Amino acid sequence: MPRFRSILDTVPAYKPGKAVVAPDGRSYKLSSNESPYEPLPSVVEAVARAAGEINRYPDPGAVRLIEALAAKYGVPEEHVAVGAGSVAVTQQLLEAVGEPGAEVLYAWRAFEAYPLLTALAGATAVEVPLVDETHDLEAMADAVTPLTRLVLVCNPNNPTGTANRRAEIERFLDRVPGDVLVVLDEAYREYVRDADVPDGLAFYRERPNVAVLRTFSKAYGLAGLRVGYLIGHEPVAAAVRKTLLPFAVNHLAQIAAVASLQAEDELLERVETVVKERTRVREALLSQGWQVPPTEANFVWLRLGDRTVEFAEACAGVGVAVRPFPGEGARVSIGDPESNDAFLAAAEAFRGR
Repeated sequence: MPRFRSILDTVPAYKPGKAVVAPDGRSYKLSSNESPYEPLPSVVEAVARAAGEINRYPDPGAVRLIEALAAKYGVPEEHVAVGAGSVAVTQQLLEAVGEPGAEVLYAWRAFEAYPLLTALAGATAVEVPLVDETHDLEAMADAVTPLTRLVLVCNPNNPTGTANRRAEIERFLDRVPGDVLVVLDEAYREYVRDADVPDGLAFYRERPNVAVLRTFSKAYGLAGLRVGYLIGHEPVAAAVRKTLLPFAVNHLAQIAAVASLQAEDELLERVETVVKERTRVREALLSQGWQVPPTEANFVWLRLGDRTVEFAEACAGVGVAVRPFPGEGARVSIGDPESNDAFLAAAEAFRGR
């Protein structure tokens, strides 16, 4: 029998959102926080033109993409690193800092890949409970020790959609030692409409130990191609580049990401449509009597406790897939109006039981 690392016996498996189909054939996937819209025509055209080149390896340095990102954000190219989705960049970060004895600190519940990737990196996870579905940054600062290498702050938080504001983040960063890397995971930044939820790049520009993580999977609608990136000072970005699997960001993904940046104004009109639907869905749920925290992401969170699985099964019965976290609650992505209406009808029916 082959021998494997003992950590594999205890590491939690990542559970992606699933699709379901009702007996009548209806299916609405609201379990993975995907964009409900196809990529823009200009992006599809760019990918189609590049498809004839896939017999060649992709640019290992993603030069054009890094140039485009550096220009967009007004940062040096040396401060940008890419990976196969922001989760892969997170893994690259953890490989750069993780070793036996090192601690990785994050709120819980947050992005469910954090425990998995921390364990695989050989580091020790330190989880700080949420308060009112939001990061307790004071408690997180208290939890920093001399062993802490990395702090992950998911803002807006997945799966609750809540966000920390500027002043509390500033207080938190003031308390974190300069040799501890703080990564602001902003996968849902494009959906933020609260003016007091800061752009993490403002902190990065002032603090060498702060980096920002973003993705093309959500607002840009490229979840199937896997492109994420980090912006951090040169030592941080350099470490992430060192842990990048060669050729990890494929050719079509690089082409699509650059084309998406070029068509950003048009793309963000779609984001605004999702934001309006988010408001409509949350207000409808509140009117039904649910408790739904304010959300700055492309999903809503329902605290359901022991009824979480029952709720998810009821939704699945009418073809609506949501993301249950047993014993806690359900995360429901914002889809197109038809999908959202189907979910709201399912939620109202469940409420009436």
